[in-house]
Amino acid sequence: MSGYFQKELSEIKKRILTLGALVEKHIQMAAEALDKNDAALAGKVITGDYEVDEMEVKIEEECLKVLALYQPVAVDLRFLIAGIKINNELERIGDQAVNIAERVEIITRKKKPNFVFDYSVMVEKARNMLKMSLDSFVNLDLDLAMKVLALDDEVDFIQKKAYDKIKAAITFHTDSVGYLINFLLVSRHLERLADHATNIAEEVIYLVEGEIVRHGLKS
Repeated sequence: MSGYFQKELSEIKKRILTLGALVEKHIQMAAEALDKNDAALAGKVITGDYEVDEMEVKIEEECLKVLALYQPVAVDLRFLIAGIKINNELERIGDQAVNIAERVEIITRKKKPNFVFDYSVMVEKARNMLKMSLDSFVNLDLDLAMKVLALDDEVDFIQKKAYDKIKAAITFHTDSVGYLINFLLVSRHLERLADHATNIAEEVIYLVEGEIVRHGLKS
C-alpha cells in the first residue's frame, strides 16, 4: 500500500484516540458529579455528548472511505474493521457517561435516605479498563488486552454487591425508593461501561491475532 494510505490509517488511529480521550473526560466528569451530587456538572456531560456523537460519525465515514478507496487486505483490513468497532464502543461508553449524569440529575431532586454505597472503586476499575484497552490498541499489546478481559469479572462482582445492598435498603427506606432505584442504575451503567471497554480489548486481540474472542469463543 502507498505511503498516503498508511498516513490515512495513522490519522484514523489518531482520531480514535482523540475520541477516547474525550470519552475518558466525560466519564471523569460524570463520576465527579456522582461523588459531589453536582447536577450542574452532570448537565455538562449531557450537553457535551454531541461532540462524541459527531466524532464517532466522522471516524466511521473516514474508515469506510479508506475501505472503498484502497480495498486493503490482511492486517490493514483488520485494523479498519477493528477501528470501526472500537469507534462505536467509545460512542457507547460516552452514552453510559450520559446515563450516569442523568441519574445524578434525578438523584439530586429526590429525598436522600441515610444510605451510602461507595462507587469509587467500581468507577476506578471501569476507567482503568478503558485506559488499558486504549493503551493496548496504541501499542498492539496483547497481554494488556487480556488483562482487561480479566478485570471485567471484578466489576461484575461489585455490581452484584451494589444490587444486593440497595435492594435490601429499599425495604428499610420505603419513602426513598426513587432515589435508591436511580442509585442502583448507576451500578448498571458502570458495569455496561466496563463491558464496552472489554469489547475494545477483544477487538485489539482480533487486530493482533486475527481471532474473534467475543462471548469467550475463538474463531
